[in-house]
Amino acid sequence: MNLFFFFLRQDVMLKSVTAKEHQYVGLHKLSALARTLHSFIGPQKSYKFIQDDRSGESALTCSCFCTIQNLDPTCALDQLVRETLQEHEKIYHTGSGCLMFLAGAWSNAALHGLRQGISITQIISAMSEGIEICLDAIRKSAVFFNGNDVILSRRSTAAALSSRLSLSKKALSEASNMSSNLKATPAKVYQQVQNGSGHRQIKLSRYFCETKSEMVSQFETYSVAHIAEALSHRCDNVMEMAVEAMQIQSRNNQDNSFVTFDITKVMTCVLFGLPEDCCCVVQGCIVLLADEKVSVFHHLKTKHLKVALVNGDLSHNYRHLGFKRPAGMQHVRDQPGVSGSSREDEWVKKVVKLLLDLGVNLILITGVACKAMVQHCCRHQILVVEKLNFSVLRNFAQSTGSVPVTYASQLGHHCVGTGVQLALWRDLSCYDRKLLLPVSISTGGNTELVTAILTSSVQCKLESLEDRFWACAYRLHHALKDRALLPGAGRTEMFCICHLQKQAKYCREKQSDSVPTAAAGTATALHTSVMLELMAEGLMDYITTVMINSGKLSKVKARTIVSRQLQTFDVHKGNAAKFPQLVLRNEATAVSSVKTTECAQTVEVYDNLCVKQEAWRKALDLVFLVLQTDGEVVSGVDQKMETDAMML
Repeated sequence: MNLFFFFLRQDVMLKSVTAKEHQYVGLHKLSALARTLHSFIGPQKSYKFIQDDRSGESALTCSCFCTIQNLDPTCALDQLVRETLQEHEKIYHTGSGCLMFLAGAWSNAALHGLRQGISITQIISAMSEGIEICLDAIRKSAVFFNGNDVILSRRSTAAALSSRLSLSKKALSEASNMSSNLKATPAKVYQQVQNGSGHRQIKLSRYFCETKSEMVSQFETYSVAHIAEALSHRCDNVMEMAVEAMQIQSRNNQDNSFVTFDITKVMTCVLFGLPEDCCCVVQGCIVLLADEKVSVFHHLKTKHLKVALVNGDLSHNYRHLGFKRPAGMQHVRDQPGVSGSSREDEWVKKVVKLLLDLGVNLILITGVACKAMVQHCCRHQILVVEKLNFSVLRNFAQSTGSVPVTYASQLGHHCVGTGVQLALWRDLSCYDRKLLLPVSISTGGNTELVTAILTSSVQCKLESLEDRFWACAYRLHHALKDRALLPGAGRTEMFCICHLQKQAKYCREKQSDSVPTAAAGTATALHTSVMLELMAEGLMDYITTVMINSGKLSKVKARTIVSRQLQTFDVHKGNAAKFPQLVLRNEATAVSSVKTTECAQTVEVYDNLCVKQEAWRKALDLVFLVLQTDGEVVSGVDQKMETDAMML
């Protein structure tokens, strides 16, 4: 009889676990969505065409973020993923592929835990411990350099050329001697980090909090060229453009105590019809003008202009983000026959009259202008330049004395700036195709504004080119801002896998050595061990996918290489830099990268510290949010009662 009830209880438990696991539809959808984006991971990305079933139009996407942006959200999860990536891209402009991959991999880990009967509370606790282990391993692997020691040129300094962005013991000792004048040593910083709280708070929001990372490691001296080379990730041409943009800024920057790269003063000008060899970086603001504005430019190009700056759209119905219409209010007119178009015409005439009274020749706006406004301005020889970043407006405000306004009706004499000139950047009439006119807007003096001219004769490649330029520019910007680099090409991930597996082994040993009376603690240790192993498996999938996407390795071969390196690594004696680079130029160097001379000549790959930390954090936060939403909202499981759900 007892045996019968035992088997009955086991059968009910298995059915309960299976039924519960199928209720977590959000995790399944997140995993499936992430799986479709695997081709964007790694040095050789495969682009995707997205077709609209209703209109038949298609778009070529070149990154994970662009793909999500071009998809219409069909459920709450799609919208959550979109807003998560938007928040990440808004700050970092890189790392979205890593974020989505790990969100999918760790969603699978949570699903595996549910299948094994692990509760939501235990899954969250174990995976929170796992991410803290990973972040601690990342901090230990980071390479830090002093801001005073970064040099612009590729001159032959002993530290820069001998290290070649390597982490040998000799280079580390030399860097330690050079950084003796610093106020706080890395050991003290690490001690402060270790004394801090190790617990993470789960924030049930689509916007995840940004936390500053604690940085721990030795300091090195590098040239910007070497840092850029390590961060280029096979995008050498666009990274060279980013370095050139930074060098133009540094020539006009009076404060040369620290090498910085102000990304807010960089803009792109995408010019279709020219070969890619024409890509270049120029000082100043370069914009493209269409046919109707070209005649206005030719009329104004020899004059000193008055400029007005509008932070928003130049249209009748534009309202800034803080504007809210009163609820339940109705507007009653004395003349019910007045239409919306006539109201717009009245507004356009009023604004044009105001511009003429102020003597404004040029309007720079961050949004777009309505068609009627552009036409009226062109008739009165007023040039409207649209879709500029606010940082560009801020730069013109400083150099011309103008004041940005939200609405054109706010303009006054104190808001108008002077001293702006227009000039033709380059005559492109020799090309057969009808091209937009590139025009330079300058204030006559030195400016830190830099424009990257991106050209291609293939329309669909322009978006990819612009995306790669911004990714490289932001990687360089974050590296110089953080004064830190992280070993790339799979080395940091393997180091984290080692630490996760080490902690999982410790939990298993703790479970086997525990006394029979401590059943609850034994189960917790066992569940923690399972979840840590599953998190490590997700990181291993990430490494192998990157290796597969390099185009030289099969899945079995990549998995074998990673497993072999993990088996031979001693986690107590090394850090991430001790691992060989797994994502190299061919299969031979990946298999025997430590022994071959080709590997010694290969440029070492590095990543951004802050970008990787935040991508991993947000990936796990996204999984937790979906997991708890599925458990508490969709399936109605109360976490307090969940421990009794498996009992008869």
